[in-house]
Parts: sequence; C-alpha cells; structure tokens
Amino acid sequence: MVQPTPIDPMSVDPNEEVVIDRKHRSPLQLAIRRFLKNKLAIVGLIVFFIIICMAIFAPFLTDQDPEQHDLLSIEQSPTSEHILGTDGSGRDNFSRLLYGSRISLIVGFSAMVFTLVIGLITGAIAGYYGGIVDNIIMRLTDLVLALPFLVLALTIIALMEKITIGIFVTIIAITSWPTLTRIVRGTFLSLREQEFVLGARAIGASDTRIIFKHFIPNAIGPIIVNATLMMASMIIIESALSFIGFGIPQPTPTWGNMISEAQSIRILRYHPEAWIPPGLGILVTVLAINFIGDGLRDAFDPKSDGR
Repeated sequence: MVQPTPIDPMSVDPNEEVVIDRKHRSPLQLAIRRFLKNKLAIVGLIVFFIIICMAIFAPFLTDQDPEQHDLLSIEQSPTSEHILGTDGSGRDNFSRLLYGSRISLIVGFSAMVFTLVIGLITGAIAGYYGGIVDNIIMRLTDLVLALPFLVLALTIIALMEKITIGIFVTIIAITSWPTLTRIVRGTFLSLREQEFVLGARAIGASDTRIIFKHFIPNAIGPIIVNATLMMASMIIIESALSFIGFGIPQPTPTWGNMISEAQSIRILRYHPEAWIPPGLGILVTVLAINFIGDGLRDAFDPKSDGR
C-alpha cells in the first residue's frame, strides 16, 4: 500500500492560504476578521462602549440632579458630595458630565443617521439615474458646499425662537449632507456599469430592487466607514456650537456648554475640574470613534489582508 507523501508546512505558500481562507469565508466574516486584527480599533470600541454605559447608567452613578441650582454651593471645589465640584449656578459638575454625555452622543448619533438618510437617498438617485437628475442634485450639492458651514448653521439657529434637540439635529443634518452625497454618488457610478447590474436589468429587475439588492450591499463598506467618522464630526460640531452659545440651551447639560461656562480666567485658573473632564470626554470619544472608523475602513478593504 502506497503511503501518502506528507506535506511540509514550510512549503505552503502563505498567499495560497489567504486565497483558501477567503473562499471559505463570507465577505462579512472576512471584514470582522480584519477588524479584530486592528488593536487600535478594538481599544476604541472598548472605550466607546464604556462611554455609552456611563451615559446609560448615569442615574446609578450619581444621585445629583444635573439641572438643580444650589446658590449656597456656587463654584465649590471638589468634595465627597460633589466629586468634580459645582459650576457657577451651584449644579454638580460630575452629574452634568454624565448626563451631558447622553446629549452629546444622542445629538451625534441622530445627526449622523439623519445625514446618512439624506446623503444616501440623494447620492443613490444621482448615481443611479445620472443625466439631468444627477446634474440637478450635484448643482444643489455644490450650492450647499459653497456656503460656509458655520455661517449657514448659525444663521438658521439665529432664526429659530427656541432650539430643541430635534431642531438642532435637523439643522446639522441639512447643512452636512453634501459630502456623503458625493461619496454615495461616486460609488454608485462605479457600480452602474458592472456586469451583475447589467444582468439584473436584462432579466427585468426594477430600479428599486437593483438599488437595494445590488448597489447598497456593494456600497455598504464606504457608507458605514463614513457614517462612523461622521458621528465624531457631529459631536465636535455640537460642542463647538454649544461653546459659542448657539447649541443646546441651558440648563440641559452637554459637554459643549459645560466648557462654555468655563470661559472666565477665574474658572480656567482655579477650577480646572469644571472644564478639563468635559474636554477630555470630547477628546476621548472622538478619538475612540475615529479608531473604530479606521478599523472599519481596513476591514472593508479587500487589499488589507496583504498588508
């Protein structure tokens, strides 16, 4: 009986192993595998998860009311009762930090989703149909991009009698959608002439089916990556607008208006506990989301296995 020749593991080409591995895994499994290899992305995911848990379980982490004024405890230094001291109205800084993370995350996520919906719809229509429809949408996109974002946002906010979270999210979304529209349009234009799309048209598939069945699944990588990075940008925008007094109004706590309250030299010099924690909250959250976005970019890049 002829014995089978043993295979020397050292003689196996690593590139062949990668090819075999790709054949036995779905694109989603390959993306997850590449994401888990990115250490910074995993660290960002863990940190972001901790921040979300702190926002969700804020009532269990502090018994202080973030909107409760206490005129007898104005600008108090850190104590056992007030871990981070109090602000100029006697409100507990620690509770405002925890509850402020809720508002900042809600605004960032909601604005990202709203912008994603607008950008996906407009970009998909422009990229799929082309022609005059594409020209109209692109000229509208160019018009919005030509206007300074800050001036446009401040003008709209100034015209509003009262700013709520919903109105604030809407203002950010309607001034931020053009960039995503261009990305989706470019991705759809590259897919429009692919063989699988031409085949779907040949068998009589409807435009809606082609867009949702073929275009969006193939464009989901760039969309998810840009949506993730967009959330970090939305948190910065909210903080910046709140800092200059055009964000969510008091007494609702946000990281932006917490920093805004610490603009005086006295607070900056003698009460760093009032502005350093919210500043670090913004910094750490944005860095964590950016690390996750970078990890997703590599995960959805098929060439990253070869790096």
